Amino acid sequence: MVISLDHVVYVYPDGTPALRDVSLGIAAGERVALLGPNGAGKTTLALHLNGVLRPQEGQVRVAGRLVTDDTVRETRRQVGLVFQDPDDQLFMPTVRQDVAFGPENYRLDDVPGRVERALAAVGMQGAGDRAPHHLSFGQRRRVAIATVLSMDPGILVLDEPSSNLDPASRRELAEVLTGLDVTMLMVTHDLLFALQLCPRSVVLAEGRIQYDGPTRELLADAGLLARFRLELPYGVVLDPTDG
Repeated sequence: MVISLDHVVYVYPDGTPALRDVSLGIAAGERVALLGPNGAGKTTLALHLNGVLRPQEGQVRVAGRLVTDDTVRETRRQVGLVFQDPDDQLFMPTVRQDVAFGPENYRLDDVPGRVERALAAVGMQGAGDRAPHHLSFGQRRRVAIATVLSMDPGILVLDEPSSNLDPASRRELAEVLTGLDVTMLMVTHDLLFALQLCPRSVVLAEGRIQYDGPTRELLADAGLLARFRLELPYGVVLDPTDG
């Protein structure tokens, strides 16, 4: 497994349990949606994958390597974490400088080539000299993805990637993500986006994994959706055998 959580426990500083004995494995090349109600611990779990948070009990391994103080720098190169708000990730005067920041900080080779390849991968080639704040929200989100792709990560972790996007931007983002050759974990409330991109879904509720299986089967089960406070758009009904 390229991602492995083994009996992970994490409690917030105020004493609220966030993750309760969570075990999860994701194989290389898998695309997995992480679903669940607000406050379920989804973002907390995602932040464990590149060492932003550390388990108080249990272990997290990425590419077979235990995430520790000694390995966290390399882990963060392997795991590209894309925040919900692209403005949390874009802070340089130009797009090119933002995308180059990670490779330069890690002293990686061929930084200009990495920047151009990353921008091309998200359909933003030619935008390198533009100021990020002059871009549309959807364009900024794609540039935020480019800032981690320039590190050549094997794993992409996205927090609510489709939130606040208009339909055209949502479609463009889906096309970008579909074309990436990476392992993907996507935290989302957008069930149709999860269905489009992720064959497998994991539902986290009350800090525990409550479902781990095919996305379509989950979304076609009205009882499970109601139990986990998940809702499809009004009028959408899925056949578990279709698609």
